[in-house]
Amino acid sequence: MRVLVTLCYLLCLLYYSTCYPLIKGRHNDTGSNLFSPADPAYNVTGVPDRCSDQGFGAMALDDKGVMHYFRGDHVWMGFQGSTQLIKETWEGLTGPIDAAFRIHNQNHPLEHQRIYLFKGSRVWSYYEGKLVAGFPRLISEEFPGIPDDLDAAVECHKGECRRDSIVFFKDDLVYIYTPEEEPAVKQRTWSALGRCTAAVRWMERYYCFNGIKFTRFNPVTGEVQSPRPLDTRDYFVRCPGRGHGHAARQNTTHMSIMNRCSNRSFEAFTSDDNSRIYAFRGGYYFRLDSNKDGWHPWPLSHTWRTLEGVVDAAFSFRNHIYFIQGSQVIIYSAYRIYIPIAGYPKPIQEEWKIPGMTSVDAAFTCPHSSDLYLITGNRLVLVDLNSRQRSGADRTIIHTEVDSAMCNPHGLYIFQGPSYYHYKNVEELLAAQEAPEPGNIASYFLDC
Repeated sequence: MRVLVTLCYLLCLLYYSTCYPLIKGRHNDTGSNLFSPADPAYNVTGVPDRCSDQGFGAMALDDKGVMHYFRGDHVWMGFQGSTQLIKETWEGLTGPIDAAFRIHNQNHPLEHQRIYLFKGSRVWSYYEGKLVAGFPRLISEEFPGIPDDLDAAVECHKGECRRDSIVFFKDDLVYIYTPEEEPAVKQRTWSALGRCTAAVRWMERYYCFNGIKFTRFNPVTGEVQSPRPLDTRDYFVRCPGRGHGHAARQNTTHMSIMNRCSNRSFEAFTSDDNSRIYAFRGGYYFRLDSNKDGWHPWPLSHTWRTLEGVVDAAFSFRNHIYFIQGSQVIIYSAYRIYIPIAGYPKPIQEEWKIPGMTSVDAAFTCPHSSDLYLITGNRLVLVDLNSRQRSGADRTIIHTEVDSAMCNPHGLYIFQGPSYYHYKNVEELLAAQEAPEPGNIASYFLDC
């Protein structure tokens, strides 16, 4: 398992948490370089400036989760990488690049996580930085029905689109390529979106770029999901004096919270029914299951509208995610998006009929079970979520200072400070006379 973390981002503009990424990092950044007191030099005489108002001709993540920005003969890798020539980075290819995307197709491992670069009538495919055998090929051979000289392209994952698809843009037309359907290509006109000179999928969201400006859109309908176009330099690349995280980089508290390798403790961990795994720290959350989309912390309201402050505990049950903050319980449904359930927050005592319980240290459920376990001190309280009442007598565990707990198909994890303790199941935890060998959260979960 892996996790996300790099930098601060503080904007939620639309009703259903329509937020935007802020300066992604390389997949192996420790985070320390993201909070330096002074920004590095961004432009060298005679070298194109990534922060100019020209925008980019193509953007895509590679198989390691590193964002690539293409313009003319040059490419920038990562949010603050140096300027490089495309011909020196990508074997057999020179700029400019018309379009790019990273394919997602787990049913076809020879294609999965490949990055595709388009120029004129041909397409190049790379994996781990190497040109795939048989490429370049004609676009008409690799993607029948898709025109040459594209403007942009972006992959669309199953669940976000009906099937794994690729959305191609040229002039005012959109071509949705779904090889598993007949016909494989469907032509659309998304007039509200306008022309896309580049497009990218990032953290389950889709962005259309036109020059230096971008908007978020629905990859199925083309519906615009941004209140207005925004500047790429404030969200996707790091530029001097720009970006909503600029001031936060000077704040040592933010540095510790958002540096995934700081060994600072987490207040909560949980996994939901869609196999998303989250870690919560200081009003932000980190996605553990999406390392291929980079390392990035988000404010809670980015995904859970109206949720703010520190989360004391979190757990999932039947496509709902529960948050405990102090003495209150808040519930969100967890289908395509998270929607707050009316009537909440409610007191813990009212929700589960537990007199005297005004706070918990940790909470967890295990897959395919209605048993909720609440940890307070070294006491384990069992609640039946079907009846919403305490079930059986309280038990004691050997851990006395638990920060969080999580149960998933890999077992039960107890988190204390920078360490975690792994058990096969609840029964093994209850039977334990001494704690197992601790593991380091930062190295095991955060890839530090």
